[in-house]
Amino acid sequence: MGARQPDVAFDSSMKQFLSWKPPTSLWVFFASAIGWFLLITLLWMQVSKWTSYPVGTLTGVALESGASYWVRSVHHVPGNIEVETRIEVALPDAVKKQKGTAELVAQADPAHYGYGLPLFLALLLASRSQRLLKRALAGYFVLLLPQAFSLTFEILRQITVAGGRPGVLHVDQWQIEGIALGYQVGSLLLPTLAPVALWLYLDRTFFESVILGGWLRREPVNPS
Repeated sequence: MGARQPDVAFDSSMKQFLSWKPPTSLWVFFASAIGWFLLITLLWMQVSKWTSYPVGTLTGVALESGASYWVRSVHHVPGNIEVETRIEVALPDAVKKQKGTAELVAQADPAHYGYGLPLFLALLLASRSQRLLKRALAGYFVLLLPQAFSLTFEILRQITVAGGRPGVLHVDQWQIEGIALGYQVGSLLLPTLAPVALWLYLDRTFFESVILGGWLRREPVNPS
């Protein structure tokens, strides 16, 4: 009888998966989330330059309107955003010709901070979310904003590092520090925090009943 218990548990898990009902076990949820995340990330890597294309558009608008003193023009193609600036930088001796300076061209990959989308979709699938397609589309469009924030501050970081002193950039020191802080938030926090927070909001019923409820139902260990 004991040897058949794993088979019974496996059959129960498969029936639960095929019926698309939320998992009742935290371990099943976490294992499913990891598996879905790895699978979706592999698929996302093949199309990321297209799914992240709107991020480059939003970043270009933000830079041209908010940093027009620094930004001369923005060129955007799938997989790359290139920003021509008015910031002069010194050239290495090996490439100096008649002039010893040139204007900085900052560039980045719009998909660099886009891995929050696979994470968000993995959480939806692991929790067997209802109205999956609707929530996935809504999440895609909402997550464009934090991705654009991260990409914008990545470009601003490149400009401030290349420009050097605040006097050269014609800004105050607190503005340089604000850009540094924005870059830290955009590169370290938002890519993972934004998709998790969005999933918690859209699927809060599952979180309250399964995750939070599972922890609250745990019996305290009595000291021996």
